[in-house]
Amino acid sequence: MLYNDSIVALATPSGAGAIAIIRISGEEAIAIGNSVFQSIKGKDLTKQKSHTLHLGHVIDNQKTLDEVLVSIFKGPHSYTGENTIEISCHGSTYIQQQIIQLLLRKGCRMANPGEFTLRAFLNGKLDLSQAEAVADLISSDNEASHQIAMQQMRGGFSNEIAKLREELLNFASLIELELDFAEEDVAFADRTQFHELLNRIEFVLKRLIDSFAVGNVIKNGIPVAIVGEPNVGKSTLLNALLNEERAIVSEIAGTTRDTIEDELVIGGIGFRFIDTAGIRETEDVVESIGIRKTFEKIEQAQVVLLLVDGYKLMVDGLQSIKIEIEKLKNQYPLKPLIVIINKKDMISDEMMSFFEKELTTNNQQLTTLFISAKQNLGVEELKNQLLSFVNTGALRNNETIVTNTRHYDSLLKALDEIQRVKYGLETNLSSDLMAIDIKEALYHFGMITGQVTNDELLGNIFANFCIGK
Repeated sequence: MLYNDSIVALATPSGAGAIAIIRISGEEAIAIGNSVFQSIKGKDLTKQKSHTLHLGHVIDNQKTLDEVLVSIFKGPHSYTGENTIEISCHGSTYIQQQIIQLLLRKGCRMANPGEFTLRAFLNGKLDLSQAEAVADLISSDNEASHQIAMQQMRGGFSNEIAKLREELLNFASLIELELDFAEEDVAFADRTQFHELLNRIEFVLKRLIDSFAVGNVIKNGIPVAIVGEPNVGKSTLLNALLNEERAIVSEIAGTTRDTIEDELVIGGIGFRFIDTAGIRETEDVVESIGIRKTFEKIEQAQVVLLLVDGYKLMVDGLQSIKIEIEKLKNQYPLKPLIVIINKKDMISDEMMSFFEKELTTNNQQLTTLFISAKQNLGVEELKNQLLSFVNTGALRNNETIVTNTRHYDSLLKALDEIQRVKYGLETNLSSDLMAIDIKEALYHFGMITGQVTNDELLGNIFANFCIGK
């Protein structure tokens, strides 16, 4: 997969703005740029040094399209590894279109999604996991996902994988050498050192695989379902968390007929809150559909907030809420459940202590919080409690965290092959059979960083990029 042509695309978001950047990359990029550019000092772009800026005008048949600033990056010292220029023009959509159309007439073609980064990969400027991190960096919308993408783009993950692959490759070479001297019964690979290496690789792979659980929720946000009976303040709580009137609040029970979702970043981690329809027996067809969706959202959620009307508890007692807690615990035993008692401004301290003691007597793992959604009391405490469910230790220690499903799949397959090799070593399996499993492990390592690749894989990865990157 080699590219000799020059591509062009808008590198900034489409639409009007103060400034737009049009990027050209390819062997003839600087020459094409020079053919439409007139420097205010009469400079020839093809004779200028790399990493320099030049002021002038884009000219189309004596017609001045715009005053622009041109940046020159000569290959291989550019993002793509090719000759690259970037034209900074005024952000009018008309100007953008006119300049791009002019460049197309001069010999460029429109870039495909992610083609600049694809060329960077093909020219050895990035490995495949670093290239994928570029897309993650662009889409990061909170501190944690940004930090992980930056760490991966700097090569933290790929360096760790490459080191393991290199050590395994060295032993694979020695075992292959033994096969060449099979008749002499010579051992070149130290089996004790090889066993230590396999243990180390297995440990690292398991750590990386386990990190995916944290990485996945950081990348995609943690879904949190707000459930409870009608009219206990679920929509008011959602509005208090988001600090805006996102959901309709009414004293009429059953106002929320469908789920309402919105996202909030807490401590650099994205949480996706889902306000659900109140759970109760009803003959209303539309409300019944909403209640059915509530249980679907509880299935999808990673944390469940059970909201209870504190004033109603004082009047009706705790029996019904105890039954509801038991039902949720039995149905979803692995999901963290937080019981939130609303209207704390109407409950005395003594009653709060009594409620907490009664609800946690048989549920030691149960978390109980008291809030007033309407008065915005206890909301910050709830946010801190939610944050405690996320293991941010690895993030704080700048450890490698896996967020990519393709990487996760390759790590699982590599671990399986390493465990096969380890078993073969412990059972004195012949070197030729062991070499097959080592090659498979090396293959899956190579799939992560792009040492092993194919056009279909690259097409799937870069198709999700934006055009111009």
